[in-house]
Amino acid sequence: MTARGFASLGQVSEKPVIRARNLRKTYGDFVAVDGIDLDVRPGESFGLLGPNGAGKSTTMRMIGGTLGRSGGDLSVMGLDPQTHGPEVRAHLGVIPQNDNLDEELRVADNLLMYGRYFGLPTSWLRPKVADLLEFSQLTDKAAEKVTHLSGGMKRRLTIARGLINEPSILLLDEPTTGLDPQARHILWDRLFRLKEQGVTLVVTTHFMDEAEQLCDRLVVIDHGAIMAEGSPAQLIRRYCSREVLELRFGSARNGEAVHRLSGVGVRREVLPDRILIYADSGDEALAEVTALGLTPTTSLVRRTSLEDVFLTLTGRSLID
Repeated sequence: MTARGFASLGQVSEKPVIRARNLRKTYGDFVAVDGIDLDVRPGESFGLLGPNGAGKSTTMRMIGGTLGRSGGDLSVMGLDPQTHGPEVRAHLGVIPQNDNLDEELRVADNLLMYGRYFGLPTSWLRPKVADLLEFSQLTDKAAEKVTHLSGGMKRRLTIARGLINEPSILLLDEPTTGLDPQARHILWDRLFRLKEQGVTLVVTTHFMDEAEQLCDRLVVIDHGAIMAEGSPAQLIRRYCSREVLELRFGSARNGEAVHRLSGVGVRREVLPDRILIYADSGDEALAEVTALGLTPTTSLVRRTSLEDVFLTLTGRSLID
């Protein structure tokens, strides 16, 4: 029997599998999550995007039933995780921000022992462990101690461990932090496969390219509040132009040059090393710059990205 069998929640309907209304979490006078509303649909990949300290991990912990909320309503698979924690957790796979594997155990034993925490029989777990090792490309490492694994391998093992109970919902908190590009792409491929199998993914990240790759829909959170919601493409269309023209005149000249560019593009932004001009056509904007008699030392036309949306909504100041 899988862990899903321990909770009589029935089949997943088209109703949201996660629903929050005016969800709040406070610590004294500090507001970590400030009245957010969420609806996560079955089988979608949903992202919580925001800077460090925005309230993403706090929201995930409330969804997972490991942190009580201060106010509002929250349901997971139709149940309140605060009052039905064990039933909800039977349907969840949780991938924490930091790998917390038992490094003294061998790779396969990490999965086997974790499955026993769910009360799953060893006879069922052994073939399941073999399947998960193959899924995570760790079959040849089954007898290795975790201490001998690379960072990417440890991350894949942590995800495999989170799948031992065949969860309906997988919560991933910053899943690729610290991984090199090759390891990130391997991990993304594993997550795509899970989504194809009908698993609902809830991902927190501050990597814009990761959100664009993984998320069907996302919310941008800052200071515990939702700033925007939609698909990556919808957010780019809503908050940015089609293209961005990056100009460099030199740090001493950028401030002076931007005053002469007031009519170019739909919006301009001065950074210490360059000027950004948001426009429907970057090439046409560059032609206007040249017509004004301005000659940048370098110019670049690119498509706008989710990172442009993120910085537009949350600003460029460093958050400690």
